[in-house]
Amino acid sequence: MSVASSPSASMKPPRGKLPLFTITIVICSFAFLALLYADTSRSFFNLKSCPRRPAAKKSKDKTAGDNLKGFEMDDRFEFDPEECTVNTGKWAFNKSLKPFYTDRSCPYLDRQVSCVKNGRRDSDYQHWEWQPDDCTLPRFNPKLALKKLRGKRLMFVGDSLQRGQWQSFVCMVEWIIPDDKKSLKRGDFLSVFRAKEYDATIEFYWAPYLIESNTDQPIIGDPKKRILKVDSVEKHAKNWGGVDILVFNTYVWWMSGLRLKTLWGSFANGAEGYEELDTPVAYKIGLKTWANWADSNINPNKTRVFFTTMSPTHTRSEDWNNTKGIKCFNETKPVMKKRYWGSGSDKKMMSVVASIVGKMNVPVTILNITQLSEYRIDAHTSVYTETEGKVLTDKEKADPLHHADCIHWCLPGVPDTWNQILLAYL
Repeated sequence: MSVASSPSASMKPPRGKLPLFTITIVICSFAFLALLYADTSRSFFNLKSCPRRPAAKKSKDKTAGDNLKGFEMDDRFEFDPEECTVNTGKWAFNKSLKPFYTDRSCPYLDRQVSCVKNGRRDSDYQHWEWQPDDCTLPRFNPKLALKKLRGKRLMFVGDSLQRGQWQSFVCMVEWIIPDDKKSLKRGDFLSVFRAKEYDATIEFYWAPYLIESNTDQPIIGDPKKRILKVDSVEKHAKNWGGVDILVFNTYVWWMSGLRLKTLWGSFANGAEGYEELDTPVAYKIGLKTWANWADSNINPNKTRVFFTTMSPTHTRSEDWNNTKGIKCFNETKPVMKKRYWGSGSDKKMMSVVASIVGKMNVPVTILNITQLSEYRIDAHTSVYTETEGKVLTDKEKADPLHHADCIHWCLPGVPDTWNQILLAYL
């Protein structure tokens, strides 16, 4: 029989290839061994598993400069304020969260809000991160902020709390700008930070009531002597023209606990001719004057308008069940009770803002920072501040009942989160 017709010859595989039977045996053997090791030595496979992406490590960077490297990802998704209720959420402690600045690194901070410089030793208040319930709030990105402000004017208008938000914004962006490419000019009413390469300005205009008053400059310390010209805003408003982004706020100065002296017309008669009104009534008239100006003078195609809701005060420790406490003194953690609301935020005043803004022709974006700030009893300047241009003495610091400031906020601190929300809306 010839070799060609031999059965054994016909079963020989082509040279260089394994028989199918052999391949099947090898595969099955490896599969059996894999199952055997999976049952008896799972730790072995854990060690061999693919490592997770080290994204979380970015939040552990030790410097703000390092943190900046991780912000490019923020541009990959659009934050939709219509889909996110930013004022509903919780504060989560994140020790790896590093502020962009300190009160020593940023040269533009007032001593009033420089708590560390003024002797505050704890720092946990700087490491709480606001997390909305139904969305992810993008971290503040200095490069993105300056990019959005290129060729524009951003102006904060209001009282010293609004000035704190302005300083916060400036400090969060200025550190990436070379010294010779930035400047700050301060004035009694208008202060301007300029980012030269971006042809952008970040400004603050002092108008504690928004409308005109006899205590705009110089400030009258006695609230009983203050008079509000509730029908006039033009003195201030003439400085708001041509601004691309306006961020308004007014609340604390209205809350003197007294009926307010209000005046229509001229201050020529001095203290005569005024009428005393309940605070919510005077507030409503004053805001209507501001709203009428905005509707008559602002072109929404050229100017965006924001209104920051009231910044809560924390002067009554009983509100958060610390019956032995003294105002906000020595508080080191936020209130964790959901929907906590203290006596320092007046809902009647907040409803006035809602009713007036809701009827305006010019679109106004509300920066609703009240609820999220309500929890932060730990973040006020307390006794680590100054009064009348002088840092509190040790004797004054030992008397928090009379000297603790539970209105203003330490910087870096809570106003940084306000600006994080503002940038997300821009």
